Amino acid sequence: MRLHVGLDDTDSPQGGCTTYIAARLVERLLEMGARFVDYPNLLRLNPNVPWKTRGNGAVCLRVEIDGEQAGAVKRAVVGEVEAGSRFDCGNTNPGIVFLEGEVPEPVVRFSERVVGGVVTLEEAAGLLEGCRASAIGYKNMRGIIGALAAVGGLQGGDHTYELLSYRESRNWGTPRRLDEASVAAMDVAHGDETFNNIDGETGQVLIAPHGPDPVLYGVRGETPEAVYRAAMALEAGEPVERWVIYRSNQGTDGHLRPVEGISSLAPYQPAEVEGELLEEPRTIKGSHVIFGLGDGTGAIDCAAYEPTGSFREPVRLLLPGDAVRAYGGVKETTEAEVMTLNLEKLEVLRLVPDVRSVNPACPDCGGGMESMGRGKGFRCRRCGLRDAKLEKASVELERGLSPGLYIPPPRAQRHLTKPLARYGKEKRNPPPMEMYEPWHWP
Repeated sequence: MRLHVGLDDTDSPQGGCTTYIAARLVERLLEMGARFVDYPNLLRLNPNVPWKTRGNGAVCLRVEIDGEQAGAVKRAVVGEVEAGSRFDCGNTNPGIVFLEGEVPEPVVRFSERVVGGVVTLEEAAGLLEGCRASAIGYKNMRGIIGALAAVGGLQGGDHTYELLSYRESRNWGTPRRLDEASVAAMDVAHGDETFNNIDGETGQVLIAPHGPDPVLYGVRGETPEAVYRAAMALEAGEPVERWVIYRSNQGTDGHLRPVEGISSLAPYQPAEVEGELLEEPRTIKGSHVIFGLGDGTGAIDCAAYEPTGSFREPVRLLLPGDAVRAYGGVKETTEAEVMTLNLEKLEVLRLVPDVRSVNPACPDCGGGMESMGRGKGFRCRRCGLRDAKLEKASVELERGLSPGLYIPPPRAQRHLTKPLARYGKEKRNPPPMEMYEPWHWP
């Protein structure tokens, strides 16, 4: 029988990791005779919800087992989740979902809604009952939502891969020992088929997290072979306990959806919004850049925050009337506030001419002139010529900005954001049935 095992919400800011529990289960289930029919699926959920934990990732393991083993397999899953979850954190609410057979279409659609919006636990519970799936939830049971979404996240279109390696438990919470020179060399050798290894602006290594979780590093790329070869080129100064290749929606923009109008936006919603600038961008305290965007149905503030670095520069060059497509997540606001879209990327569609009125040049000496008062003409600062008939001239200035797509540097990108390096590499079909070997260790 085919069994899909969804897991979510086991970690906390103080430690833990859902993918680590999944990695331990890979070894455990293989020992029990399970056959994996897909790489473990890592599904990044809506990054805008306030109750997320760190990367907001859920995992699904898809295996074929002897029907008589179903009970033992489920007990093994529950045991690993209960042993590895951070129940001490108030925001950690683990969930497990078991679904047998083929994944029903309503579960696939549910998964898409969880990645691109907000759903309720009641919706998940109703769907579980309708598709004869079973679930185990802990505390407020919210993890069931992500676990069911992971089961439905078949990723039949665009997808990427990530090889995640894990530290020995004695090293958790200590500085990671990863040779940065080897990361730079790996990026040079394998950068065409991997992405977001190093930030080009700062040189910052991006494959290693900084928190107390078990991950040592994660290499993201286009194929299982690419991430395996890249990972094997790295030099770590500490032992690797295990590693697993995951298939994922990371780097696909899978959360972003076009909306019919700004008026239809809701808090926490990831969206693509087209409109025209209503005002010149303004820089506020903290060096964040804000501008108003309207489309006839409503208006929204768009924000490029300080951590996005150089991404703010093209945003500052926009002018009222420019047409843009803004990508990002809607921030929660009060009823009295204008909604804010936290920008993840920006596409400039059309630029208006930048026409300015300037004082005329002196007709005698070419020097700069100054106004003598409203309707009184101009006086040359250099030669003193006065002319009451001279008027301001209209001059079109260079914009210093071109239509096109602008994305923050890799260090400021979310897990789901599609980097520039992936444009043109999108996948349209499910992966091959045969899995690359090796896809896990041990």
